Amino acid sequence: MQSIIHDLLNTAVENQASDVHVRKDKNALLRIDGALVEVEYEVNSQIMDQCLEQIVPPGQIERFLESGDLDFAWEEPGVGRFRVNLHKERGKRGLSMRYVKGTAPTLEEVNLPAILKKIAESRSGVIFVTGTTGSGKSTTMAAMLDHINTTLKRHIITIEDPIEYTFSDKRSFFEQREVGLDAESFDSALIHALRQDPDIIVIGEMRSRKTFETALAAAETGHLVITTLHTRDAAQSITRILDMFPMEERETIRRSMAGIMRASICQRLAPRAIGKGVVPITEILINTPIVRKLIFDGRLDRLAQAIEGGGEDGMMSFNMDLLKRVNEGTISEETALSLSDNPQALRMNLKGIFLNEGGGIIQ
Repeated sequence: MQSIIHDLLNTAVENQASDVHVRKDKNALLRIDGALVEVEYEVNSQIMDQCLEQIVPPGQIERFLESGDLDFAWEEPGVGRFRVNLHKERGKRGLSMRYVKGTAPTLEEVNLPAILKKIAESRSGVIFVTGTTGSGKSTTMAAMLDHINTTLKRHIITIEDPIEYTFSDKRSFFEQREVGLDAESFDSALIHALRQDPDIIVIGEMRSRKTFETALAAAETGHLVITTLHTRDAAQSITRILDMFPMEERETIRRSMAGIMRASICQRLAPRAIGKGVVPITEILINTPIVRKLIFDGRLDRLAQAIEGGGEDGMMSFNMDLLKRVNEGTISEETALSLSDNPQALRMNLKGIFLNEGGGIIQ
């Protein structure tokens, strides 16, 4: 059955909006190519009440009333699937809805580096897919899982809140569990997943110390764990995890991570120079012997330099990818400089000037 906001959702998808923001007694907002666009669609109390009756999963509204927030998924007939957050804002209810395509894309379709195929084929360890909210982490992870599904025989268990991309078995066998519907919590689902003979465990988001400790144990016993984190660069995934633990435990955790981390992939989205749409800008940290020693010794401040010098191993800094995208005409110089953490260095690179570690010019 179509929801009362069917026309709004259909308009969003037709205009390639990534997000829909519904606010009580105000016009809805669509995020199109990174910008917010107001549309003439106002949701009053009656529409909001009817909408929630239609789209909130049975028995879940009580959770929202207790906590003030609720995450779930909604499939709008004839339109598509949305990841939904129901929340309160100054006492009023609001909806943030992220459009997710039901079928996972390939790495090629979303313009991601080919090295992600090799990373996805890791037999064990932990792969972090990181970035800020709305940077495309879930899509990148889904594209990596699609590659595994197409090429390898693996038992894959996903634990998500909510499920975004649905997978049909190809060479791999998928079991997708949604927190709140199929499992009580990430932690309980992860503990039980270890008893279900998985090869790969996908955790929608690394939210707590307990979740990471269980994921670490899974990786150390031969499983591959793929998960997301909210960080601004690839190296920060390590400090983000360490911050979950008290100071006296961080050295032990850091040294464990030196052994089990396979890669950290951080992502940002840039508007295309020509036409509509966005392109992923990627930073990739791979756990080479050099990186492993830096992590083990606690020299995390050197990881950025390791990335810059690790091109032959498939590593890539944001500036390296931004330069590549500008040179191929995918994004503009202005966009690249606005997304760079070191725009001065990128400006020099765009002029063909590169510096070595000592500050000398590389010919």
